[in-house]
Amino acid sequence: MAEKKLGKQTVKLSNPVSISSTYSIVGPKEGEGPLAKYFDMILEDEAWGEKTWEKTEAKIVKECVAGCLGNEKVANADIDYLFSGDLLNQCISSSFGIRERDIPYYGLFGACSTFVEAMSLGAMLIDGGMADNVIASTSSHFCSAEKQFRFPLELGTQRPPSSQWTVTGSGTALLSSGGEGPFITHVTTGKIVDMGIKDANNMGAAMAPAAVDTLYTHFKDTGRAPSDYDLILTGDLGVIGKKITNELMQSRGIDMKNNYNDCGCLIFDGDKQDTHAGGSGCGCCATTFCGYIYNQLKHKKFKRVLFCATGALMSPTTAQQNESILGIAHAVSIEV
Repeated sequence: MAEKKLGKQTVKLSNPVSISSTYSIVGPKEGEGPLAKYFDMILEDEAWGEKTWEKTEAKIVKECVAGCLGNEKVANADIDYLFSGDLLNQCISSSFGIRERDIPYYGLFGACSTFVEAMSLGAMLIDGGMADNVIASTSSHFCSAEKQFRFPLELGTQRPPSSQWTVTGSGTALLSSGGEGPFITHVTTGKIVDMGIKDANNMGAAMAPAAVDTLYTHFKDTGRAPSDYDLILTGDLGVIGKKITNELMQSRGIDMKNNYNDCGCLIFDGDKQDTHAGGSGCGCCATTFCGYIYNQLKHKKFKRVLFCATGALMSPTTAQQNESILGIAHAVSIEV
C-alpha cells in the first residue's frame, strides 16, 4: 500500500529531504539580467573556449556539478545517484558533462521540467532509504537549442514576439538525508497535457495547461491553498504562459496573483533585454532556483515555496511531422 501518497499524484515525504548545496553558472546575457548577483559564475562569452555550442554546454554541466560538490566538500564516492538532463537529443550535454564522475547516473528528459523531475526522483529515493546523497542537475544553451529546435543562428531568422529566449546555463542541487535545509516535503508528479498547440515559437501557451493541471492537483491532494505559500513559482512559461496560467487557475476558483511568479519572467529584464516573451530552457528554472530562490530560502525571506517546472515534450522529428506539443509539469514543495 502506498502509505505516503496523497490523492493520485502527490507524495508526502516521511523524512523531508535537505537541499544541502546549489551551484549555478549562466551565460553573459543572463549575467546582465536582474538576478546576476545570485549566480555563482557568469561566463564572458557563449563559447567558453569550445569549438561547438554542444561542447560548451557539456563543459557548463561539468563545472556546475563540480562547483556544487565543492561547496560542501563532497567527494564522488559520497554521491549515490546523479540525475541530469538537457534539451539536446539523447541528453548529450548531461552525459558528456559528467562522464568522468564515476557516479551512478540516470539521464532524464522532461524538457524544461527536468530540474524538478530530477529533484522529485532524488527526494523520493532518499526518503525511501535508497540513497543519502543525490545530485540533480540540468542545463541548456541558447545557441544549441536554437540550432536543434528552430534555425541555426547563422540564418538570422526573425523570432516572433511569442518566442522565448533559451537560457544559457546550468543549475545543480545536492539533496541529502541530513542537513539544515531547506527541505523538500511534497512531490506532485505531473501528467501529459495536450491542447493541440503546434507553434514551436509559443512554448508558454503549450505548457501553461500542464502547469495548471499540476498546481490544481497539488492543492487538491494536499488540502493546501495558494496562501499557504510565500511563493508559487513556475518555470518557465514566460510572460504569455504566466498570464494564461493565472487566468486558467482563476477559472477553477483558485487565485494566485498575489504570490505567483515565473522563472522565465524573473531571469531577464523584459524592458531592457530583447528576450521577447521571457526565458526558457532546462537551465532557466535550474539557475533561477539554484541562484536566487535558494538564497532567499536560506535567508528565510521565503519559508515555503511551491516550485512547479514546466516542459514541452517535443523533438525536431515530431515538429517536422506536424505533431502537437505535449506539456508536462512537476512540482515540489520546499520549506524552511
